Amino acid sequence: MSLEEILLFALGAVAVIVAVRWVTEKTGLPAAVLLTLIGIAYAYLPGPNLELEPELVLTFILPPLLYNAALDSSLLDIRRNMRTVISLSVALVLVTALLIGLGFSLWVAGATLAAGVALGAAVAPPDPVAALAVGRKAGLPSKMVTLISGEGLLNDATALTILTVAVTAHSRGDFNFDNAVGQFVISASGGVLVGVAVAYAVRFLKALRSDPLNANALSLITPLAAYLICENAFVHHYVTISGVLAVVVAGLIVGHDTPRYTTGASRLQTSAVWRLIDFLLEGLVFLLIGQQVPKVIDGLTKYATSTIIIALAITLGVVLLLRPLWLMVTQWMPRSLHTRLGGQIDDDDNDDAREVPLTGKEVTIMSWAGTRGVITLAAIFTLPAGFPDRELLHFCAISVVLVTLVGQGLTFAPLVRKLGLRANQTDRARERNEARSAAVRAALDRLDDIQEQQHDNVEDEAIETMRQQLEVRLDRYRRRLDLLEQGGSSEVPISPQYEAALMVRQAVIDAEREELLRWRDAARLGDDSLRVLNRELDHEELILPKRGSTGH
Repeated sequence: MSLEEILLFALGAVAVIVAVRWVTEKTGLPAAVLLTLIGIAYAYLPGPNLELEPELVLTFILPPLLYNAALDSSLLDIRRNMRTVISLSVALVLVTALLIGLGFSLWVAGATLAAGVALGAAVAPPDPVAALAVGRKAGLPSKMVTLISGEGLLNDATALTILTVAVTAHSRGDFNFDNAVGQFVISASGGVLVGVAVAYAVRFLKALRSDPLNANALSLITPLAAYLICENAFVHHYVTISGVLAVVVAGLIVGHDTPRYTTGASRLQTSAVWRLIDFLLEGLVFLLIGQQVPKVIDGLTKYATSTIIIALAITLGVVLLLRPLWLMVTQWMPRSLHTRLGGQIDDDDNDDAREVPLTGKEVTIMSWAGTRGVITLAAIFTLPAGFPDRELLHFCAISVVLVTLVGQGLTFAPLVRKLGLRANQTDRARERNEARSAAVRAALDRLDDIQEQQHDNVEDEAIETMRQQLEVRLDRYRRRLDLLEQGGSSEVPISPQYEAALMVRQAVIDAEREELLRWRDAARLGDDSLRVLNRELDHEELILPKRGSTGH
């Protein structure tokens, strides 16, 4: 493709991504499914097409997506549910890869164990993007979101490491289990160490993070730095390290540290930039996935129909059936191995703090949150030329992506609503308002300290004005908490007085903004001053909850 064709393609892709977002907001359909189907349709039209370049995806698309997901995750929640996360993101991925490998070696004509394991590693890790996008809109409990995102963050490293082991085994002509386990442990341990080192290097640069532009630039280069350190040719000469795991670990630690080591302005700007990057990269990836379908189908001409059917049946059978079976079996294990999504402790065993198993509804939702996506396609396309049954493996992998994206993606939200497994919005609102009240009380205590220290440059009138403003806020939070206590349901009660107050505050901001524009249009206010004053109003407007919102 020429540069002009690439630019036209990029413009068209952005236009499609924006249009699909508008459609999903109106209809509730999953954006990942629509974009993939559009990509398939476009691939059959005349015109330029972009091929999925694995190195490009693994280096410049995957690290930013994983890093942003890690920034938005909770390190404490993942650590609290670590046993379940490890069960899904490591053990289940390993079993999936081995079962598909054995199935291929036994029943697919001419297939090797290494080829089957490589395919199994590629299709094993669910991509949480589609599931979480739907799940958050459907109101999934926060702990379930934590498990889905935690699994999605860590299973990629497991899968890509297994894939590397399988490719290496093929090149050597054998598949040595002991060597594979050793290589996996070294790769994962090295990734964790590099991720921790990068995160602490970012913490060391906290002085730079006080400036919004510096903080933003540093945030953008952190995932690329973590990944490239691990994938450096000099490092690879001595040891194989998981760059994906390094990115995830760095993101979890940096995200945990961000409220302590950055300013409010830096966080606002960095968050806005990452949302845009995430939005565009995710959309582009799913369009590219759809465009690979014709090329993959064209590569099947040399295989017998029976071989294709058997290979596809093994792959889809293991992917679709093993996950729910695994989740159910793990619930029959000794109670000390269980981790409940809600994090509730069984009262009878409170002393040893063992957690109760997942409920049937939770197992069902987790079983259906197994959509495959970019990792599967990027991984399978990294297979080198000459790898056995490469075209067949491509077809099986992309079939799994399409079946799970369309089948599970379209039915995930209805299933969540049918089961009624929703977050308790009242508890979430109560938690936030209690924290707001505590923060205001801390601010009032600090005012008392300032007044007692009798700072000469601080007037009593200024302190009293600030005190009155804080007390008004504290009173508003207390009234909100009283309303939440009286609600008696999982949904946040809507107060007419509260909604009216929001309407008044928004109307006041709108009036101020309109007056500023009149001043600018009358040449009484320069555009530079207008931008400064508008930014002040924008920040004030940003903290207003949406009317009718349950996130108060």
